[in-house]
Amino acid sequence: MSRHEHAARQNRHAGQASSARLFDEGDLASILEGKPAPFVLVLDCIQDPHNLGACLRTADAAGVDAVILPKDKSAPITDTVRRVACGAAEHVPVVRVTNLARAMEKLKELGLWLVGTADEATQSIYDIDFKGPVGLVMGAEGSGMRRLTGEHCDFLARIPMLGQVECLNVSVAAGVCLFEAVRQRRP
Repeated sequence: MSRHEHAARQNRHAGQASSARLFDEGDLASILEGKPAPFVLVLDCIQDPHNLGACLRTADAAGVDAVILPKDKSAPITDTVRRVACGAAEHVPVVRVTNLARAMEKLKELGLWLVGTADEATQSIYDIDFKGPVGLVMGAEGSGMRRLTGEHCDFLARIPMLGQVECLNVSVAAGVCLFEAVRQRRP
């Protein structure tokens, strides 16, 4: 790669950084305003930039209206996240919040039901009604959702696991859950 090509590539990445759709908690109502059945993805402390990028990419593919994540204990929107997201960071609004529990309460005030994923849940994601205003809540790699995050969910559900592994990677689990919602929400 020539020096000129390398500089052009760097400029493209810098341009992507400035075009990411980043919002804060105060923007939630306006982002979801006018949507008959808002659909959001809440990510609790996803720290791996590759997982965050993959979640953003899948959220965009599933038609999610916003992705919400805490400012602390989450991967920032970096070039790696944007590269893995393949353009999704420039399309789906990413809402960084100071207090995730408070943001979840705001979502409830806006009429959304919150469905958290947890390995210990007795209900399957296939038993959940995703047709109306809904927020899907995914926990961190390894540790899952924090206790307070789980307590703010209206429902907890699990992905049925038939093999020997106990759980899926968070980005894979997000894809399974988001596209179950897509299947149900199709007209």
